[in-house]
Amino acid sequence: MEILIRKAYKEDALEAIPLIMDAIGDISMQMTGETEEVAITKEFIQLFTRTDNRHSYLNTYIAEMNGQVAGVLVFYTAEQAITLDANLEAYLSNKKGTTVTIDPETAPGEWYIDTVVVAPAYRGHGIGTKLLSYAEQLVKNSGGGKLALNVETEKDAAIRLYNRLGFVTLCPWTIIGEPFHHMVKAVVAN
Repeated sequence: MEILIRKAYKEDALEAIPLIMDAIGDISMQMTGETEEVAITKEFIQLFTRTDNRHSYLNTYIAEMNGQVAGVLVFYTAEQAITLDANLEAYLSNKKGTTVTIDPETAPGEWYIDTVVVAPAYRGHGIGTKLLSYAEQLVKNSGGGKLALNVETEKDAAIRLYNRLGFVTLCPWTIIGEPFHHMVKAVVAN
């Protein structure tokens, strides 16, 4: 089966958002300012269709298989993250009436894989690896650099996959009080 990777469209929100929420778990509450799944989903769909935050369709790539959303990659640079997160902090602070701070997830100079997730029905087809390779190709095409991601410390299978693909654990990282490994791969330009 052929896997097509393309930029996301606003219309992908209904299929992409549940996958993103599944991948990031409790972080979705911080990103939306909501606590109930229906409200989180509604808010995430709204954020996806906007252009000014990390989960915008503009920062998202879709792996398509048989015309269906089979996987999602959310990807941007550390420098973009500063503006994207400042916009999200302002939006959430206004919404909640109190100051909201988003935990930084990437270090300066990195290209950051925010989220990579494969729909359960499509797992085992190499889609996650293809999405990660696609991100690496984007970095190569842009002159090379450091490709980074965070993975929860207990996700051994994911850590093995990232190690197999050349990522190394650089340092511990904390997001909403939870421990992660910050993993990086050096990517050379084409």
